[in-house]
Parts: sequence; structure tokens; C-alpha cells
Amino acid sequence: MPDYDVLVIGSGPAGQKAAIAAAKFGRRVALVEREARVGGVCVNTGTIPSKTMREAVLHLTGLRHRDHYGASYRVKDEITVHDLGAQTEHVVGREADIVRDQLTRNHVRILRGSARFVSPDTMEIDSPGGQGMNVTADKIILAVGTRPARPASVDFDGRTVVDSDGVLYLDAIPASMVVVGAGVIGVEYASMFAALGTQVTVVEQRDRMLEFCDDEIIEALQYHLRDLRVTFRFGEHVAAVDRYPGGTIARLASGKQMAADTVVYSAGRQGSTESLDLERAGIEADKRGRIEVDDWYRTPVDNIYAVGDVIGFPALAATSMEQGRLAAYHACGEPTRSLGQLQPIGIYTIPEISYVGRTEAELTADQVPYEVGVARYRELARGQIVGDPYGMLKLLVSSENGTLLGVHVFGTGATEIVHVGQAVIALGGTLDYLVDGVFNYPTLTEAYKVAALNAANKLRAIARVAALGRSETEAPAIGE
Repeated sequence: MPDYDVLVIGSGPAGQKAAIAAAKFGRRVALVEREARVGGVCVNTGTIPSKTMREAVLHLTGLRHRDHYGASYRVKDEITVHDLGAQTEHVVGREADIVRDQLTRNHVRILRGSARFVSPDTMEIDSPGGQGMNVTADKIILAVGTRPARPASVDFDGRTVVDSDGVLYLDAIPASMVVVGAGVIGVEYASMFAALGTQVTVVEQRDRMLEFCDDEIIEALQYHLRDLRVTFRFGEHVAAVDRYPGGTIARLASGKQMAADTVVYSAGRQGSTESLDLERAGIEADKRGRIEVDDWYRTPVDNIYAVGDVIGFPALAATSMEQGRLAAYHACGEPTRSLGQLQPIGIYTIPEISYVGRTEAELTADQVPYEVGVARYRELARGQIVGDPYGMLKLLVSSENGTLLGVHVFGTGATEIVHVGQAVIALGGTLDYLVDGVFNYPTLTEAYKVAALNAANKLRAIARVAALGRSETEAPAIGE
């Protein structure tokens, strides 16, 4: 008989939810975590600390209220890393305590140490004290997460040249910064430091940033970031970074050079699989350390599952949680449904953006006729109250039957109010629901009604013109 029914490796969102779900079914569950504090990258170096830091930046800089009190308004004139770190450490500590408490309350045994495969059903756990033990399990769920990818040619020192995790541990707020990579993490940190007054330059090999998002939303974000003095260098590649006592010089392949106090590399993530000895279990990871799985998150070895960032896109805490839960259901032989395709994307830039459903580019490529409805925050009473003149909500609606196809939001509360659209799309709702619905006033969610009316008016105008055209065609000729 194995030591455990389910053994989970990693205590991030995916591992935590997998362990608790299995425990709820009465299984004997253990979770292995190599760090002293549970929660994984999400709680300790990724989602939670970066979003907490963002809130501290917004509060201390007074950025939210400058539309009311003027461009020079600040809550604190001299903001330090200690100011930012105080709130971050408090929230991270509380979140880690909550995770540990939830695991303990559900009788999940926490094993401290690093895990590696001995065979497909046996793992060796090396404890921090150096003592190892073998643990057997009927099912094993890998939720080991990822770490920042570090180019071998770059000399990281944790102070002037850092990766996306190292940003949280800078000893001072830099006066200037080069961010290499305009992906989600890179753009989030670029906007935060720009709000703090850092002169930020973003270097990206591609022709645009966040290319999976709606073009109009990205244009709005890019305009706002330029207003915060962010410079973009698209179609450029950082060939080398030279470190000096007074800072760094980033040399681009095109020959350009840029001096900065700090260079932040945000060049993707690497699966944390190198120490697992996957080959002993008959599993292979790709060159980026990611593990291939089927629709139920099983690896090619039937009793071993993989969930979360280590399996690749979308690599979000929200989807990782669901992957962990569903993998545990399947591993325990419980009925389950597959993870739906309708998943919201949230990007915590300043201002934040979020969307769910289709984009204009996707609908155009698939030749799906649609209409657009837009609401501007500056036209909403709540938008005036919160001091957000930039925000907008955009609806994509089927021209044929009025169903909601996509929702794209830019501005305050974007990652919150997007869920209204998610529910409407998931339930097959039409424009009529939003037009006829009553929304609390004043709220930002009222933008749905404004945008819906905008789209309905456009569809009505098309129908009216078409009807006039038909009546003229059908009318008898003069003299008949």
C-alpha cells in the first residue's frame, strides 16, 4: 500500500487547490514544498507581491487623484523601497498563513524539502537538514511552477541587472530603468516604476506589446504609458549589458546604447523541472522546462499529472487553481468537466486592462460580422468620482443575433468588472440583457449599459437604412 493516495509537488495556487480537492474526497494527501513559506511563486515572488506593490504605488504617488488635485499631487514626496515593501511583506505573510491554514484544516500533510523521482510512483524528498526519505503515492501531481528565464550571456547581480523576481528586492528606486521584454510582467513593472517617476525604456523584439490583446485597448495603454514618460523601442534586441559603478549601458543589436541605473530582464519563464529527474518517471520536458499533458492534465505516464505554469499557456494563477482542482478530481476518479475556453485575462498595468472572449482581429480573421459598443469612463459619474478620465469598456456584439462575443476593459477596476461580461457570454446572453438591465448608479459597471446602448444604436441605424433601401426597391416606378 502506498504512503499516500495523492502526492502534490508545489504549494502554489495549482498545488494548493489540487491537494485540498483530493483531501475533500477523503484521500490521504501530502504536499511537498521546498521553501520555508508555502504559497509558491504566486504568493512569495509573483502575483501577490507585485500586485500589492502596485497598490502601494498608486496610493503613495497619488496617481489616482491627480485628475482632481493636479499633476503635482502626491501622498508622499520621497517614496522609498521600504515604503513599498512594508505593505508587500504584510500581505505576503498573511496570504502564506492563510494557505498553510487551509492545507492544515483539510488534513494535508506538508513535507518540507525538494522532490525528485525514483520511479513513476516513488519520490525522494530531501529535507533542508540533508536527510532524505522515499515517499510512495498512487497518484502524483506536479505543480512546481516556473522561474524567470535568464539568458546565459547576461551577468545578473541582483542590483543593477535583475530578473522579474529581483525587482522586488531592489535597494532603491532607480532614476532610470531599461525593461527588456514587453510581455505581461515587463509592462506591469514598467508602468509601476514610471508612476514612481523612474525614466523607463521598454525594449521589445516584436513590433508591438501584448499582441494577444485588443489593438485599441493596447493603443490606449501605450498612450497612457507615454504620458508617464515611458519610451518604447520595438523591433529591437538587447545584445549586451555592461555594468559600471555608476549604472549600466544596454547595447542594442542595432548599435544604439542606453544608460540606466537598472536593467530588468522579463524574457519569459522557465519550468522548474530540472531537479525532478523526470526521466526516471518516463517523462520529458521541453527546452523551456514545460510538461505536456492531455485534457485531464495527465502526463504520458498515467498516474502522474502536471498543472499550473509548468504546462505553459495561459500560466495564470486563476487558471492554475482550476487546473489543480480538475486534475485532483480526475486522479480521484470523480466526475468532472473540462476547463472551459472562456477565461478572463487580467493585466495589472497602470491603468489595468482585462478582457474575455474574442478580439476584433480574431472575429475579422474568422469573417464573423460584429458591431462595437464603447463606453468612456469620463462619461460615467463614477468615472468622474474616482478620477479616471482614460478608462473605457468595449463590447463586441454579433450583428446577426446580438450575442455578446467579447468584452475589453481599460482603466480602474477592469479586472473586476470584466466578470459581468464573462457571465453574459458564458450563458449565451444577448445585447438586450445589458440594454434592459438595471445597474447600480453610480458605478463603473454602468459602462456595460452605456456601451450596449451604443452598439444597439449602431445596429438599429444599419437596420433602418437597409429597410429604407428595401422599401425603395419595392416601390412602383412613377407612371405605373
